[in-house]
Amino acid sequence: MSARPHLARACRLFALIASMVGGEAQRTAAQGTDSVRQAIDHVFDKWHSSDGPGCAVGVSRNGQVVLEQGYGMANLETMTPIRPTSIFQVASISKQFTATAIMLLEQDGKLSLDDDIRQYLPEIPNYGSTITIRHLLTHTSGLRDQWELLYLARGRFEEDRITEADVLDIITRQTALNFTPGTESLYDNTGYTLLGVIVKRITGKSLRQFAADRMFEPLGMTSTHFHDDYTMVVPGRTSAYESRVGADGPWRVSTPNYDVYGATNLFTTVDDLLKWEGNFDHPIVGDAAMLARMQVPATLPTGDTTEYGPGLRRIRMYRGARVVESTGNDPGYQAYLARYPDQKVAIAVTCNAGSAASPTGLAHGVADVILAGALAPRAASVTQAGIAIPVDRLQSRVGVYVQPTTLAIVRLVMRDSHLAFDGRSGPTLIPLAANRFAVSGEGGEIVFGDGEHAGFERRSSGQRPVPFVRQESKTPSAAVLGRYAGEYVSDELGGAVYHVTASDSVLLLRTATAGPLTAHLMFADTFVAGGYTIQFTRTNGEGLAGFEITNPRMRRVKFRKRS
Repeated sequence: MSARPHLARACRLFALIASMVGGEAQRTAAQGTDSVRQAIDHVFDKWHSSDGPGCAVGVSRNGQVVLEQGYGMANLETMTPIRPTSIFQVASISKQFTATAIMLLEQDGKLSLDDDIRQYLPEIPNYGSTITIRHLLTHTSGLRDQWELLYLARGRFEEDRITEADVLDIITRQTALNFTPGTESLYDNTGYTLLGVIVKRITGKSLRQFAADRMFEPLGMTSTHFHDDYTMVVPGRTSAYESRVGADGPWRVSTPNYDVYGATNLFTTVDDLLKWEGNFDHPIVGDAAMLARMQVPATLPTGDTTEYGPGLRRIRMYRGARVVESTGNDPGYQAYLARYPDQKVAIAVTCNAGSAASPTGLAHGVADVILAGALAPRAASVTQAGIAIPVDRLQSRVGVYVQPTTLAIVRLVMRDSHLAFDGRSGPTLIPLAANRFAVSGEGGEIVFGDGEHAGFERRSSGQRPVPFVRQESKTPSAAVLGRYAGEYVSDELGGAVYHVTASDSVLLLRTATAGPLTAHLMFADTFVAGGYTIQFTRTNGEGLAGFEITNPRMRRVKFRKRS
């Protein structure tokens, strides 16, 4: 079991609650600090264990720490508990630190955010459209995601060390972008790795050293560094775990195995993260104007704003309160960092339990306790009953639909006399009108066009409708699938070879180092394999030339068929 907070911290927590807002928060404080501590302990009930990993949590107000606590184990082999001083890898939370380094260099007059990145990275191919530093910062560059490319090229990467050179090698092989720079927003890690390289080429210092000199030392973040050596010993570091079966273990070691940093690989503690959050209210690194710019989302030519500003500072609402937040997710680690600017409260949660942990949910639970009466009541859940539509009319909507830009594929099926997304747990569609359906459990709506075989638009509040086009489904057979068998190679993936074999119902795509991808035929020359869309290409519409593979962060990576 983890240790309880010290009395001094408990007293500071009492002062925090008493100094906040009236009403319920005051009444909660009057019950004593024990009830507050117990309420926060209850949020982490699942992680009160000496035989599993867990989380650390820190809370500050006006830059002053009022609560720090650890739950669960930092290392299951040495039986070391998690403490507030335990060091975690915080994955994509790293990006805001990389962005800050770039913004500081802009202040120094060493670069402009509108510079062409090829000024600093001449090895990046010329795609016919300029990619700027601003595009990298705001996830609007169109570059394919490095991790997706490396996984396709290797077939796996959990066991194989990955370096910055590996990323640069595969990025410079790409012959196309996901989209024209600046026209879309699509989260990618590649841009932030390249930003780290830009820092090194401008300053002559690694991002690790630059960040230490200009950010971490001035803020007293003594337990924080960008990790550029996978083999380096880090005293106080937590081990990372994933569950083999379910959320409760048994556990296996799952440690990130890369020396790549900029997009990820920041090692830090909850205490240091709170110091970083305090800098936004009382700047020591940068100034108020620079920090404010980092929290302004980018604007696309359509006039739409993206979710991301430089450094991934997302402004959202939680129970009526503004929150500026970042999240991180890497093998074995998850993290969440947020600041409630109106209440001057910051919350950091770091976990070493991989996908079994939900630091965002845990942090919201902490906010429920700490902010109490400053938050609006939870919205009551509403169950939509829907209207009656004849089954044969619903049946006419069954089929395969594709999003033309992202190539995402949706298959609608009938389940228990209801229209639903394919898959055992796919959401049910609740009919609101003959052509309009609510998506159960997910929010938003699907609106079909005119005609029984029309496509649909997926509509979500505050976003443009996303169109899906209906396709004629194809039935697999040994004769049909056998035509796709063969050997395919990708020059964009460094000569990676995939062997395609056919059964009566599926294709299997194998590399030499990993288990196969199982591909199901959807419509003409188009298959789905896990999260990938695989489209076979033809020469003059006849013989097979190869295939292109797409997923949400990587579009149309090319393979050619070997004779």
